[in-house]
Amino acid sequence: MTLAVRFDALIFDFDGVLLESEYDGNRHIAEYLTSIGHPTTPEDSMANFMGLAGPEFIAAIERWIERPLPEDYYTAREAENARALAEGIAAVAGAIAFIRALPDALPRAIASSSSTQWITTHLDHLGIRDAFGDKIFSGREHVTRGKPAPDVYLHAADALGVDIARCAILEDSPVGATGAVASGAHVIGLCAGSHCGVGHDARLREIGVHAIAHDFGEVARLLAP
Repeated sequence: MTLAVRFDALIFDFDGVLLESEYDGNRHIAEYLTSIGHPTTPEDSMANFMGLAGPEFIAAIERWIERPLPEDYYTAREAENARALAEGIAAVAGAIAFIRALPDALPRAIASSSSTQWITTHLDHLGIRDAFGDKIFSGREHVTRGKPAPDVYLHAADALGVDIARCAILEDSPVGATGAVASGAHVIGLCAGSHCGVGHDARLREIGVHAIAHDFGEVARLLAP
C-alpha cells in the first residue's frame, strides 16, 4: 500500500526517529558519568544532551558535571560507537514499513546531528539506504550551525528543490524540534522511540510542533490529504 502525502517533501531526523539509538546512547553516557562520580540516569542524559552534537554536546555535559570531561571519555565513546556501527541498532517500530510505503516520487531527506558515516552505515544495516539516495545531511558536516539552528533543515529542503514551507519534518528531540519549528516547515513531534517517556510529547508541544504522533500509523494519518 502506498501512502498519500499532502506535503511536497519529507525530512527525517535520524536517531530516535528511524533508529532506536537514543536510549542506548544516553544509557552509555549516564553509566560513564556515574562511574566518574557524577550520578546520572539515562533520563537525565536524554533531558540534557539529546539532540546535541559536537562542541554543543560536550559543553552541555561539562555544564552538567561542572568540570572538563576526562580524556578517557572520548576513548570510551569511540569504542561504544564502533560497537554500534559493527553490530547495528534496531529501527524504531514501524519506521521501515513507513519508509517503504512512501510514494517513489516523493522527495525525502535525512537531516541529522550525526555524521554521514553513522547514518549511512545504519541505513545499510536497516536495508533502507536506497530510499534516501544522496539526500543525507549532517548538521556537523553540511552546515556551519547545527541543531538547534534550522540550517540543516533548510539545507535539506534546498537540496530537494522544495520550499521549506511545503515540507514536513519528523523530529523527536527538543533540540531538533526547536530548529525544525524555526525552519518554517510543518513539524511532527514523533514519540515512537523507546526513549520517549511520560511528558516527552508535552515538551515537544511547548516548543511549538504542529502535531504529535506516538507511532508511524499516526504519522501516516497526519500526512494524509
